[in-house]
Amino acid sequence: MRSMLRLLSVISALILAAGSAFANPPPTKKGAFTSPEQILRFINAYRAKPEPAKMPIAMRAASELGVFHEMDSAGIYVGFMAGVLQVNPTRAEALITKLFPMPPEDQVAIVRAIAYSDLPDWKGLMAKFAERMPARQGLIDRFVNGKLPNLKQLALDAGAAPLDTLWGLYFATGSYDPVLRMVSILAWAKDQENVERLTVGNMAKLSLATNASRDKELLDLLKVSLNSETGATHAVLQEVIDAAETFEFARVRRDAMAAIEKLKAKGPASARDYQWWGQAGQAALAVGCVVASVMGQVEIGIPCVVGGAVSGAALKAFAP
Repeated sequence: MRSMLRLLSVISALILAAGSAFANPPPTKKGAFTSPEQILRFINAYRAKPEPAKMPIAMRAASELGVFHEMDSAGIYVGFMAGVLQVNPTRAEALITKLFPMPPEDQVAIVRAIAYSDLPDWKGLMAKFAERMPARQGLIDRFVNGKLPNLKQLALDAGAAPLDTLWGLYFATGSYDPVLRMVSILAWAKDQENVERLTVGNMAKLSLATNASRDKELLDLLKVSLNSETGATHAVLQEVIDAAETFEFARVRRDAMAAIEKLKAKGPASARDYQWWGQAGQAALAVGCVVASVMGQVEIGIPCVVGGAVSGAALKAFAP
């Protein structure tokens, strides 16, 4: 009963937030970011009007607002930083310089953004800023020495953060690479052995469908990709396209919930004892948290999604 009341209170908060977030936007001075919602709006609109110079301003504001205190829920920001650096290689050093000052604990975001930028000389960039981040030297060394994965090597079944990071990269660059990476795991939405992969696969499915419903270029890309996919990936991608064109997200969500419940009830023991984020992901799916739209429906109260990207903070809010 207590968990049900908690879930209902969360749903109520989401509904109230959705109704008020855009009806009464907080006043700001020009160029200022005074809330995570304003930063997410900036990220959302960036592809239409790239303003690289504003990225450091937004990310320093994110730091001041405590966004980087929980790195598992900061993937959207890290991916966005990495993407802006990636498409502005000649300005990358200057942009990173303007990210400072930033508290040592928040510099993890800078280190990850540089490592995930995939710039040809990202290691050289990292070395240039190592002296400004002495508290992060251990993390820097792990990335430089290949002991930590870059974004292309990052395991997508490790929770919501990798998906967030891929969406952040997409919003900054418009590149199809992060989208195709998400397409590559769509078959997980039909996984009958691993509930974590099943959950992440369905999160990727819902986020792609939601964004594609309002992004024609993305939808066209998914349609082209359909021609080169086979098996379960082809089947799920077709479902993504159908949902994007018909806005039938509730059906996709119900199917995901049913699949997770079935695996929990009838699957292997590992499925009945799955990680907390898998349980939280199921709860988030149940209330539609992961299908907030890229076109401005950024919820407040619980930072569920920007552009369909699943936030680790949302999963923690739903954790049992």
